[in-house]
Amino acid sequence: MSTGSEFEQNAVQFGEAFRRLHDEISKVIVGHRTLVEEVLSGLFAGGHVLLEGVPGIGKTMLVSTLANALDCHFARIQFTPDLMPSDIIGTRVVVEDERGQKHFSFQKGPVFTQILLADEINRATPKTQSALLEAMQEKSVTVAGQKMQLPPPFFVLGTQNPLEMEGTYPLPEAQLDRFLFKLVVTFPTLEDLIEVSRRTTRRDLPHAGKVLRGDEVVRHMGTVRDVPIAPHVESYAARLLLATHPGTTQETPKVKQYVKYGASPRGLQALVLGAKVRALLDGRFNVSLEDLQQVAKPALRHRLILNFEGEAEEVKTDDIISEILERTPADVR
Repeated sequence: MSTGSEFEQNAVQFGEAFRRLHDEISKVIVGHRTLVEEVLSGLFAGGHVLLEGVPGIGKTMLVSTLANALDCHFARIQFTPDLMPSDIIGTRVVVEDERGQKHFSFQKGPVFTQILLADEINRATPKTQSALLEAMQEKSVTVAGQKMQLPPPFFVLGTQNPLEMEGTYPLPEAQLDRFLFKLVVTFPTLEDLIEVSRRTTRRDLPHAGKVLRGDEVVRHMGTVRDVPIAPHVESYAARLLLATHPGTTQETPKVKQYVKYGASPRGLQALVLGAKVRALLDGRFNVSLEDLQQVAKPALRHRLILNFEGEAEEVKTDDIISEILERTPADVR
């Protein structure tokens, strides 16, 4: 934990680094300023981010641009139904040394990186999807009983297409819960479409330059965790989470009617860490209730499991979270 003066200095440096990184990415990505901000918030909060949107609206481009702006190792995995776990983690192969003796050697897979793009993650089978579970949660990989740490910062950005149903395998709840945020990528506006055309049909395409090193990202992650949060704000975050669970005293009418299971404790961690980033971006050194409200939907929308009635009526989890925010009192005194 930093001292007061050190923390304030680190907080100012965090804000400057965040804005430089955001501006560099915006040289390539048209519009989506809030989306870029939320992706970077997930990075500095130390979590992983799931991007959902129809094809061709810049999900993969956003991730690759982020990788270009960071002086970190980058790898991309194109998920397909025939992808195997060993294609992600790596495999042991028999090699022969200079003396002619044979032995097993582990060939690392693409997961041994810092920025990992899991493209169309819902097109792989559950067995392959689960290969990412340990890496995302523990930030390590176990092969043949040997545990190997992944280089920090380890950041997974998954993309999925909500429209393509044939040949897809929806992510199980345990896998979804490993993502700090789920972000919905919207279709560009008319002005943004015109700007996309201008930027991408010229001879010289825009390119993001290096802004931050990996060790600097790790240092800023520590600054985020140093942000203090008052007891009444912590209580509000916990009550927001409890309100997602039917059968509790905090439940709302929509939760009672449409939700089968609420968010896990990881949802509370996502709320608090995301709110700490929001506070630093706003130039404050403590978390406010408004910070929690701003990150509630990205942190919780993928953690609510609807019951049969909710699925049948195609209820949006964002609408349920909106009701929770409206009905959960900020102060219970």
